Amino acid sequence: MPGNHAQRSRTRAKDTTPPRTGADEKATLRGFLDYLRNAVADKVAGVPEPQVRTGGVPSGTNLLGLLKHLAFVERFYFLGEDVGDWRATMRPSAEDTIDGVLADYRKTVERANQVIDACPDLALPAPRPPRPGPAPSMRWVLVHMIEETGRHAGHADILREQIDGSTGR
Repeated sequence: MPGNHAQRSRTRAKDTTPPRTGADEKATLRGFLDYLRNAVADKVAGVPEPQVRTGGVPSGTNLLGLLKHLAFVERFYFLGEDVGDWRATMRPSAEDTIDGVLADYRKTVERANQVIDACPDLALPAPRPPRPGPAPSMRWVLVHMIEETGRHAGHADILREQIDGSTGR
């Protein structure tokens, strides 16, 4: 559990403003998603072991687990890869490293962005593993991923502040 945060030096990152993306719907949605993706990755970067994988709340949620989970969610919705155990995606293994999870996340985002960029119409279905019923539209997936990533970016903000007092984006 985190120590007394009053004894740690507080650092404040320069807040970045939301992206200016223009009028195109796809560019706007992807711009905001990329903004949130970068915010989460930046919260993980530079956090030492074992704090990066130490739960900061009773559920055990930790920074490395959040980033690992988001990579699985990206692969599920944009790349059509199935996930057998969603709970397990939040738990980094002993073999997972900060650099490895960050690199996997960034590579996954790059692949996901290729799928987004190739989609000619956001009303078309997004890739996904075989499931009953129709696949959600790319528009729905983009909005959902903004919500999912934003939610976890907020978790990452709190966890990082508990670890070393840093705030900001």
